[in-house]
Amino acid sequence: MVGDQIGVEVYSELGNNNPVEIAQNAVKYAKEKGYNVVIVDTAGRLAVDEQMMTEIANVHQAIQPQETLFVVDAMTGQDAVNTAKAFNDRLNFDGVILTKLDGDTRGGAAISIKSVVNKPIKFVGTGEKMEAIDVFYPERMAERILGMGDVISLVERAQEQYNEEEARKLQKKIAKNEFGFDDFLVQIQQVKKMGNMKDLVGMIPGASKAMKDVEIEDDAFKHIEAIIHSMTPTERSRPSIIDMKRKTRIAKGAGRKIEEVNQLMKQFEQMSKMMKMMQGPGGKNLMKMMGGMKGGMPGMPGIR
Repeated sequence: MVGDQIGVEVYSELGNNNPVEIAQNAVKYAKEKGYNVVIVDTAGRLAVDEQMMTEIANVHQAIQPQETLFVVDAMTGQDAVNTAKAFNDRLNFDGVILTKLDGDTRGGAAISIKSVVNKPIKFVGTGEKMEAIDVFYPERMAERILGMGDVISLVERAQEQYNEEEARKLQKKIAKNEFGFDDFLVQIQQVKKMGNMKDLVGMIPGASKAMKDVEIEDDAFKHIEAIIHSMTPTERSRPSIIDMKRKTRIAKGAGRKIEEVNQLMKQFEQMSKMMKMMQGPGGKNLMKMMGGMKGGMPGMPGIR
């Protein structure tokens, strides 16, 4: 349950099938508890249903909310526009939340809904977790629709996961050539917190179009994590000791092929070298690398 995940109490009445009563009792309960915000989440619907329209209109009339937001699935296209219009005619809602805006959905429905109901799109959802809810920025959506990506949002997500103290510790490890697989796991966790992989790829200019036929799973890191967890603490801290015998054991323990272990070792070695180069005096090595990117962003490693 989402409420448990974010530490927010959820009010419910088992056995009561009257949504108006439940909503009224929930507001009353919240006032008694001293809560200052109540979110009433109504039953979802993909098309116009007169009975459910009447039901939600009754709930709206009974509790008189300060703000009413219409949540719409970006993947339903024209149906989303029709449903938005029908509900706006009945409720006159205040704004829209556009969900399922992942790497495959550019969000053309956003323009259509705005033009039809003339209400602001306030938030967008790019996944099922709470961190996948973002404030809506029209100019960024325009760039996304045009296939230009959304680098600003990508950078903002990275900054949210940035910890200056941890970065300093990592920098010292790299300088001493002590960067190991435990540190690699920490980096993976930070990337995962930024959102699902399809959405992140969709923010990179040109990447969404170039990889439109490539399937990117949300759990794209699970095989890598399985391999690393199959290593001993000593192997994770000192990758250089991992020989063929150890690789065979690690592969068997992770339930993966030996080729996958070899590939991970190679990628880890390449990444370690690159990070070492970036630690040059005054950042000169990093600037040198950046200077060689005049032709644009480099290709994504591991993708052919």
